[in-house]
Amino acid sequence: MARRVVITGLGSVCALGVGMDALWAGLVEGRTGLGPLRALDASGFRSKLAGEVAGFSAKDYVPKHYRKAVKVMARDIELAVGAARKAVEDAGLVTRGTSEDGADAGLTYRPERMGCHIGAGLIAAETEEMSAAMATARGEEVGGGGGGGAFSLRKWGGEGGGGMEALTPLWLLKYLPNMLACHVTIIHGCEGPSNTITCAESSGLLSIGESSRVIERGAADLCFSGGAESKLNCMGVLRMDLAGRLAATGEATDGSPFVKPYDPGAAGGILGEGGGILILEAEETARARGAKVYAEVAGFGGGQSLAGYEGAGDEGYRNAILNALDDAGIGPEKIDAIVPLAASIPGLDAAEAGALRAAFGDRLSSVPIVHFGANIGNCTAGAGGLQAAVAARCIAEQKVPARVHSGSPDKALDAAAAPARSAKLTYVLVCTGALGGQNAAVVLKSVA
Repeated sequence: MARRVVITGLGSVCALGVGMDALWAGLVEGRTGLGPLRALDASGFRSKLAGEVAGFSAKDYVPKHYRKAVKVMARDIELAVGAARKAVEDAGLVTRGTSEDGADAGLTYRPERMGCHIGAGLIAAETEEMSAAMATARGEEVGGGGGGGAFSLRKWGGEGGGGMEALTPLWLLKYLPNMLACHVTIIHGCEGPSNTITCAESSGLLSIGESSRVIERGAADLCFSGGAESKLNCMGVLRMDLAGRLAATGEATDGSPFVKPYDPGAAGGILGEGGGILILEAEETARARGAKVYAEVAGFGGGQSLAGYEGAGDEGYRNAILNALDDAGIGPEKIDAIVPLAASIPGLDAAEAGALRAAFGDRLSSVPIVHFGANIGNCTAGAGGLQAAVAARCIAEQKVPARVHSGSPDKALDAAAAPARSAKLTYVLVCTGALGGQNAAVVLKSVA
């Protein structure tokens, strides 16, 4: 019989602050962290607003002996490391990362019984770092693209010591997506099953599904799980804009009015950076150590949509939801709240709403939707972990946070602006689609 999996720690880093308490307080109060994009010169972009994490550095969340490693952490990695540390603290764990010398004495779990599955995105190289190296790759040969200091492939290849040779030897280790999980496992001593999932916005929930299966079959007793990403760089913002996912913000300084989930007139979303890491444990080992439990991971499901599915079809997304409900052994009538992606991207929102209608029928309008894109932006590969963390906190608090919405959402969904309110929450559905058509859903259950 499969073991039960529970959530004992919540860690988050986002535009509302570091730690789950900061995120939860901001959502309950209806505050927004969307403002002018300062991580780069956004003057040439249509979307000039974002949800940035101000003043954040992973140096504040790693042991002293590991701080030098922050030099080879891209922003995405730092977000994951910070969220993981907050999750460890919240769960009351003793790991190698909580001691200054990284010793194994007094650990809550043996290293081989801890796994790690973290969703990641396509990490873009830092513009200044890359351009400085490219500036050394100038040549005059015809094959290099012309004379007069034109870019030279020969120089870029290292001829004369320039180009790629100007990059630090460890440069590549900053930009591999698996380095999020890599650093978290090294810091906290996770020597059990580890993996990285790169499926855009669905990455975090897919990682939670994998962690759950690992624990259920006894391959680990604890797993770090979730996702993190920052697309607040030149390449990230450009890619998302060219994909038609961002709202043109003009000279506005507040991003929240642009985020209008399920409103056919929405002009796109606003990017955020962030990470949500959860501590998943086998129920029996969590109870044995006296851990507090936020919720049980009762069910997981996935589904794949065809390319170009946005606004046209919802079969893959519907299948993910129904598979998660089936895995939890319940029907849609048992769900008390839904935490979807709610991206404010008309095509993706239409597919998401269609999947929810297909799964819930007429009852959908009576199930509260918890969305927070207007608070922290679309954190892409970090979104699923943050959604699951918020859902677990909703269950623990028996409350749904305030909703910020300046538009007119589809009346088939309870998604309009609303204050925070108490609610009886036994089962909560967390679900998301993704740019590539991957869909994932998780059912969380109250253990009270």
